[in-house]
Formats: sequence, C-alpha cells, structure tokens
Amino acid sequence: MADPARARKLAVRIRQIVSATIEHQIKDPRLGMVTITDARVTSDLREATIFYTVYGDETQIADSAKALASATGVLRSTVGRQTGIKFVPSLTFVADIVPDTARELEEALERARHADAELARAREGASYAGEADPYRRPAEDEDDEQGADAPAAAAPADDADEDRTPRTRSTL
Repeated sequence: MADPARARKLAVRIRQIVSATIEHQIKDPRLGMVTITDARVTSDLREATIFYTVYGDETQIADSAKALASATGVLRSTVGRQTGIKFVPSLTFVADIVPDTARELEEALERARHADAELARAREGASYAGEADPYRRPAEDEDDEQGADAPAAAAPADDADEDRTPRTRSTL
C-alpha cells in the first residue's frame, strides 16, 4: 500500500498529463470538447480512474467516449514517460455526472424561484380569510356585563378536603 498523499499527487499529475496530451497529441476527429475534471488513483497505485465531461449532445458524448477508449494506450505510455514510475496505472475513463447534476439543481432552483414569484404576486392583493386577529381573547366576566344588581353566585363548598385522612407510611 502506498501513501495516500502520494496517490493524490500522482492523480493530480495524471490529470495534468492526460489533459495536455488530449489537447496537443490526440488528433482523433471523434474527440469533441473534452474536459478532464478529476483523476483518482487506487491506494496500490495500479488503477487510475479519470473523470471527464464533454460539451455537446449525446452523439458527441458517445463519440468522445469511443475516442478516449481507443487512445488509452497512447495516454498510458505518455503518463509512464512523464511520471517515471515503475508501474504505470491502467487508465479508465468515466463520464463525470457532476455537471449534469449541477444543471438539474439549477433548473430545480429556477422552478422554485418562479413558484415563489407567482406566490408573491398572488399574495399582493390578498387579505386574511378570517378575522384580522385570529387569536382568541379571554371572555369578559359576566358580572361586568350584567351590572351590580345581579345576585352573586355562591362558591361551591369543597367537601373533598374534609374526606381526606392523612396517610402514614408503614415501615415493614
């Protein structure tokens, strides 16, 4: 097992080498506008996964994938020459889905902004469905409403206190 820091450094170097080689040496007409976004190397330094994106439609993406697959040998030999390591990792190209996910998130955020704007327009001239103050207030005493000539109600006697006998704890 190699040092994780060494694997990260090798991945960065592989990404740089592959992107420069694609730009300057690979002359495949199927290769579209390819951008190398990331590279990852396993901890034993035997396999490298290279993530890429292609600007274009589905046919350009498929053609670029075929072009990268056919150029893997040239790219691997170039990586071996420029890095000088004993064992050159095998290269695997994987289409990066991060830009697609970011585009979907942007579209979802735009839909949410549009829905919020519609809600704000609908809210402009709206009023409350019920009362303006929806909270209940305590009821006013009836004595205040009836006046002083109403007889006062007698307070009920609390017999519950008389029936209680003190309880003692028994110690066993």
